Amino acid sequence: MKQTLLAIGCLFVAGNAAASSAGEYMAKISDCVACHTTEGGAPMAGGKKFSTPIGDIYATNITPDKTFGIGNYSYEEFEKAVRQGIAKDGHPLYPAMPYPSYAKMTDQDIRALYDYFMNEVPAADTKNKDNEIPLLLSARWPLHVWNWLFVEETAPENKTGQPTDLLARGAYLVEGPGHCGACHTPRGVTMQEKGYDASSAEYLTGAMIEGWYAPSLRNISMSRDELKDLLRMGRSQHDALSGPMSEVVTQSTQYLTDKDLDAIAFYLLNFNHKNGVPVAADGAIVYAPTDGKTLYSMYCSTCHGDDGKGKDFTVPSLVNNTVVNAKDPSSLISVVYQGAETPQTHGNISFKMPAYKEVMSDDEMTNVVNYVRGTWGNGAPQATKDEVSAIAK
Repeated sequence: MKQTLLAIGCLFVAGNAAASSAGEYMAKISDCVACHTTEGGAPMAGGKKFSTPIGDIYATNITPDKTFGIGNYSYEEFEKAVRQGIAKDGHPLYPAMPYPSYAKMTDQDIRALYDYFMNEVPAADTKNKDNEIPLLLSARWPLHVWNWLFVEETAPENKTGQPTDLLARGAYLVEGPGHCGACHTPRGVTMQEKGYDASSAEYLTGAMIEGWYAPSLRNISMSRDELKDLLRMGRSQHDALSGPMSEVVTQSTQYLTDKDLDAIAFYLLNFNHKNGVPVAADGAIVYAPTDGKTLYSMYCSTCHGDDGKGKDFTVPSLVNNTVVNAKDPSSLISVVYQGAETPQTHGNISFKMPAYKEVMSDDEMTNVVNYVRGTWGNGAPQATKDEVSAIAK
């Protein structure tokens, strides 16, 4: 692979800069500014675009402005939005906001967050942008069903106080405000995370998102101090972060206390324990499989499925696909190399597949192309590395 670690999501780790209040600290842990601030815009004033399978969603203004922001929200309304994904007027929010993770946050932290937004964030009269979602897919009522299925019911009696045990504190930060799973956990057919805590075998096992692979956080092979350095500064003695994770370090992880950094590192490295004994931790975070099956699982299965059948009327099936089974593999290689987009027609959304030219080497691309051409009953001739290299010139 061309990258040592392409981790996107929210790991929060201690830094040297200090937050001025408990609420500001919680906002940094939750990485609010990264999603709700657009380049050149006022802090927390929204406008940042997120591409999703149903269309483009724009982050909203969460400053205390009373016209376009959340200045008219009571604490109860704020809490309901953050933990349950329900806005002041009762409409459900799109789960691009990680409220299924925020549902785990304590009352104390939610209150601190509310006080910070209402009293410390400057109000900005920035109008919210309309989401660009086709009419047929823009209805929000199905999200009530989605919330019922996937969002933990908040229990106030279990949401008070702060976890103090090192492992419990780390679990709280990673699974709750940090919402690491939003990027590092694979998603199901309705785009729900396939697990929201360590009780799920798929939690933090890695996922593809917007052309980047957020690697598994269950197989980190480095010392606690090296992991802390990496997440505090974006670099350590042997490694450095790249890709969108750089923004997470800049906006979030550098601000965490050393105590919380210790807790998060302890929690993540706990996945490496075998029979109570930590796995040797002197290596680097490297996730570099080369076989086609593993590469397909990493990059393709989220949309096309483990069985290659895709999603009806949305994601094309790779089984008996004419492009996949063509004698000449050039078209399939081109799709993998430079991405593809189906036509936008009246009443239908376009399916976009990301390009992997900056992610896969020629060898890896050859292997994943051949896995697709030789699996699920497909019997197409195997592609050669020279054929892939010719497309990649």
